[in-house]
Amino acid sequence: MKLTAPSRSTPDTHQRNADKLSRIPIRVEKPDSVLRKPDWIRVKLPSGDKVNQIKQTLRENRLHTVCEEAACPNLSECFGHGTATFMIMGDLCTRRCPFCDVAHGRPLPPDQDEPANLAKTVAALALKYVVVTSVNRDDLRDGGAGHFAACIAAIRRDSPHTTVEILTPDFRGRLAVALPILQAQPCDVFNHNLETVPRLYPEARPGADYHCSLQLLQEHKRLLPQVPTKSGLMLGIGESEAEVVEVLQDLLAHGCSMLTIGQYLQPSKAHLAVKEYVHPEQFRRYAEIAYRLGFAQVASAPLVRSSYHADLQAAKVI
Repeated sequence: MKLTAPSRSTPDTHQRNADKLSRIPIRVEKPDSVLRKPDWIRVKLPSGDKVNQIKQTLRENRLHTVCEEAACPNLSECFGHGTATFMIMGDLCTRRCPFCDVAHGRPLPPDQDEPANLAKTVAALALKYVVVTSVNRDDLRDGGAGHFAACIAAIRRDSPHTTVEILTPDFRGRLAVALPILQAQPCDVFNHNLETVPRLYPEARPGADYHCSLQLLQEHKRLLPQVPTKSGLMLGIGESEAEVVEVLQDLLAHGCSMLTIGQYLQPSKAHLAVKEYVHPEQFRRYAEIAYRLGFAQVASAPLVRSSYHADLQAAKVI
């Protein structure tokens, strides 16, 4: 079985790399030389029966994972342990973020069978903890909140003892519609990534707004104070330590108690370049700072991703 995501075989409909990034407002600058990966960036290639078994199950149920679509460096480890981060509402994103390897294109309407198929897969894999994320769906009136709620409800029905974390987009301009929907069908952990410092948003997150993302975290916490909120940052694209600390303070001020910090890795030469491979010691320093500031749980290391060991991250908080 192929170990690559199915969308990678359909470039006519699924734009990636230079095709995807040709129309972003700030063009990606190509450095004169590419930084060499240090020894601490070591990625295992996906292989083994467990990996193939999960991929087979995903294909049978017409499901996608961000693990495959975004070329996550931890795919082999997570699939090998029987865990995956499910990506709902298709494999086409309405945005063109230059750090992300998920394909851009015109998405289809959400699959009405997807919540049931997702719940069936979660039950079949006997998952105790599941992370559900999605592409940006700026074409939908509620930004996809209703589909998130349907997926949560289906998982609750088939696997009532499974913990559900959702990693949502920012629902750009649709918070008044999206949040009441999510409030009516609560998750166990609410996650939305800031990704980077506000100065780098025009370059790294075109179409997103730093303060809108903070507002999403704050409003969800206000509506569902019992649900822990979580966010993540990627490092190595030009941020300073002072800027990172300021973001941590902003997150705490907006009700966020869980944090992930990892190294940005360039998916292709057309994507945003890595400006620095942050040393593991600096990641440890950020964890110390975050705990000192008041975060309840922090995962900070080069290969940490938002949903990496999410069950262990949540264990201290839930």
